Amino acid sequence: MELFFREQSPEGLSKEDILKGLKQSLEGKTLKKVLLIPPDFTRFHSNAGLITNLYYHLLKDHVQVDILPALGTHEPMSSSELDEMYGDIPHDRFIVHNWREDIVHVGEVPGDYIASITDGLWDRGVGMEVNRLIMDPNYDLIVSIGQVVPHEVIGMANHAKNVFVGCGGKTTINQSHMIGAVYGMERMMGKDFTPVRKLLDYALEHFLKDRPLIFVLTVTTAPKNVIKTHGLFIGDTRKVLEAAIEVSQQKNINFLDRGIKKCVVYLDPKEFKSTWLGNKSVYRTRMAIQDGGELIVLAAGVTKFGEDQRIDQLIRKYGYCGRLNVLELFKQNEDLQKNMGAAAHLIHSSSDGRFNITYAVKNITKEEVRGVHFNAVDYDEVVKKYDPTTLEPGWNTLSDGEEIFFIPNPALGLWIDKNRF
Repeated sequence: MELFFREQSPEGLSKEDILKGLKQSLEGKTLKKVLLIPPDFTRFHSNAGLITNLYYHLLKDHVQVDILPALGTHEPMSSSELDEMYGDIPHDRFIVHNWREDIVHVGEVPGDYIASITDGLWDRGVGMEVNRLIMDPNYDLIVSIGQVVPHEVIGMANHAKNVFVGCGGKTTINQSHMIGAVYGMERMMGKDFTPVRKLLDYALEHFLKDRPLIFVLTVTTAPKNVIKTHGLFIGDTRKVLEAAIEVSQQKNINFLDRGIKKCVVYLDPKEFKSTWLGNKSVYRTRMAIQDGGELIVLAAGVTKFGEDQRIDQLIRKYGYCGRLNVLELFKQNEDLQKNMGAAAHLIHSSSDGRFNITYAVKNITKEEVRGVHFNAVDYDEVVKKYDPTTLEPGWNTLSDGEEIFFIPNPALGLWIDKNRF
């Protein structure tokens, strides 16, 4: 099954367009129990919340509907976040994914295959784990819902990633992230057929081929914080991912004629509460910022570094100290070896001295931020000059003549200086 819907107007697909696609995806199916796997609040602008709500109302009168948000390592969603993202779905339909405990081992991708797709940079087998509900034979249909967008670990987010990482276990998440970090994010971002993508493709084909799994993928932008759905791609084959990637590369990758000297990125406080998430500001701009440039991150909502206590402790202990330093620390320290995802995050989040990273904060101390090797300034002071409510996306010339590049949400794109690409 393959259903492709592309934008019909400058406003993107309407709610009616989306509903039509979802209805078609259910045609001919006799269902008693369905599992929906949408992203969590960190993908609010995916429009997956609307899609989840529509599926729920299409099914609820004759089918048991369970919803497993693909949290990955993120903290569980609050009641207010559930309401804002998914609408009027009763909270008792939601199940919290625990990446450390609620998982089952489904197979191992062999080390020789890993070596063949990483240019020999990683040759260990990778154990694949998923939430136990995904393997529950009582589900007649499992619907993985999510957004295809450039991503630092896999190249382009979603499809099998939503299942094996969003609903994955410690082993899979840690090793897949480390493979991406060792291979190099700038070799992968915005591209298909990366090593991590091939790893997850292999696992999907070999370990979940008998599960009743379909993918519902969106491509969105959010100018002025209004979601526009440019494409909806539904099916049980890889072709739906490839079709979505084609549209996302057009809509979500921004090639610039010149590098950015000063980049200002706004993190919505409702969406970004940690540097684990907020450092998308680093990942998604690093290929656009000039050597010697500066990234200013407006991070009023950031209160911590990691999404759970253990990862937070590791970030505080080692800090964002650069790729080569982290690789050396990884060799020497068992706590990083046991938490490869944290080590990978430390690698991804450093500019390696190429440009300066400054967090503007108000709910975490500047001393804490400086302790992890970022610069820190007071949020309320910085926004007097760089006010996110008045800046336009892209290039801005301020009243004092300074030129900056403003990004209102780093999660929705990738910015590249085409002269460096």
